[in-house]
Parts: sequence; structure tokens; C-alpha cells
Amino acid sequence: MPDLATPLIAWYRDNARDLPWRREGFGAWGTLVSEFMLQQTPVNRVVPHLEAWLTRWPTPASLAAEPPAEAVRQWANLGYPRRALWLHRAATEIRDRHGDTVPDDVDELLTLTGIGDYTARAVAVFAYGLRHPVVDTNTRRVLARAVDGRSQPGPPSKADLTAMEAILPASTTDAAIVNAAAMELGAVVCTARSPRCEACPISDRCAWRTAGYPDTGDSRRRQATYEGSDRQARGAVLKALRDAGSQGIPIEDVIASWADAAQRDRAIDSLIADGLAEAVDDHLHLPR
Repeated sequence: MPDLATPLIAWYRDNARDLPWRREGFGAWGTLVSEFMLQQTPVNRVVPHLEAWLTRWPTPASLAAEPPAEAVRQWANLGYPRRALWLHRAATEIRDRHGDTVPDDVDELLTLTGIGDYTARAVAVFAYGLRHPVVDTNTRRVLARAVDGRSQPGPPSKADLTAMEAILPASTTDAAIVNAAAMELGAVVCTARSPRCEACPISDRCAWRTAGYPDTGDSRRRQATYEGSDRQARGAVLKALRDAGSQGIPIEDVIASWADAAQRDRAIDSLIADGLAEAVDDHLHLPR
């Protein structure tokens, strides 16, 4: 396999975006919060929410001390609001089981609510400087093209970690940079629809480019259209609950003007099932 690490490191040092979680002294709690927020959410939407969150809750214990409703309210319009509940539960677990310090061990991180393979390794590597492969969607695309010669990655699997491990240098410091660089490259150069191969530091050793950019198909799951979806109805219900405050809203008044009454009812029922809303005395409110 060609050396991908050396050009990635040089490129990253000159081209990495200045993002809060990459700054010196950002801390493991901030890293953990940022990783929760970045799941399926663009960076430019995350940054202001992250800064507001950490100003309000600079430690896990400060978040755990407040009711889950406040986490959901602060989450605002970031989307996928169950992440707010999971982050609140993880903060409580960190406070109670780890002395209010985010653990650095991958296996311990994996026991926390809402944390999977990617987030656990991202915290261990980017907050604590440990050596592990870290693979997100952008990394998978870079590996698929540069190493496997495919236009798009296949479904996520454990093999992704093995593939990333294979390109990491032995140095712990350099390995962390390569992890970050592969993500950055996929985010800003080796993009899904319009890769800028002329700006890519590894184009001269990319298997996909060498093969003539073949279209090898795209098996990625497509996200359903948001407009008119149940997700949109759920978002409208949650916004109404966030705006209502602790007293909640009479259930019959929750987005009462929604065009599809059955969809409205499904949204309310699903939010209750997910723990994002509670129904008490014919009122609906955020979880207490």
C-alpha cells in the first residue's frame, strides 16, 4: 500500500480549518459534546450551538444537575434530538461513575449512553492523544477511493477500522493527525458529489484516480425527504414544547393546525415513546 500518511500530515498542517475542538486545551468534555452534535449535522450549524452549550454546561456534572428537558430545549433545531437525551444521560454517568471526568479508555467510553465505535475512538484520540483508528463518513469515502478504487464506500462495517489502522503511522502524534486529516480531506476536498482531485495531496497515489474514476455504484442509504415527513412533524411538536416552557401545552392544542392529523398524532406518540415528551393530565411537555 502506498504511503498516505506523509502527504496527509503535510496537507493537514497547512490546510486544516480552525475549529473549536481542534484548539489547544479544548478538553475531553468539549470534544465529547462536539462529537454528539456533529453526528449527521454540518459543522457550520454545530459551532454556535456547541459554544452556547459549553458556556452553559462546562462540565458533565453541570448538565447532569439540570432536568433532561433543558438539554432538549438547548439542543434547539440541531435535529435528531434524542442525541440531547443521550448526552444528558452520558453526562450523568460520567459524573456518577467517573468522578466527572470523561474517561479515556475506549471500552469505558463505549459503556456510556449514545456512544458508539466512532465517538469512543474520537474522544480517546482527539482529547487524550491515544492511538486508535477513527472512521467517520468522510474517512470511509477517502479510504474507498484512495485504497480500494471505488467511487463511494459500501455500508459501514468493522472492516473500516482495519482499513484505517493500515494507513496509520506508528507515532501516536502522527496517527492522531492522520485520523483528523482523512476526515478533513473527505469533508472539504474528496467530497461525495464533486471531489476536487486537483487539490488532493494524495491524488498521485489514489487507486480510484489511477483506475480512471470508475463509477462503482453507491449503496449508501438515502435519507427520506424532510418536507412533509414524520420527522418534520416531530420537529414542529418539539419546537412547540420548547417554546411553551415547563408548563407544557394541552395535547389537543399541540400544532393543532397541522394539515395531517394522523401524522401529528404519530409524531406525538413517537416522541413520548422516545422519552422526548411526556403526557401528564392532558398536557404535553418536555421530559422532566
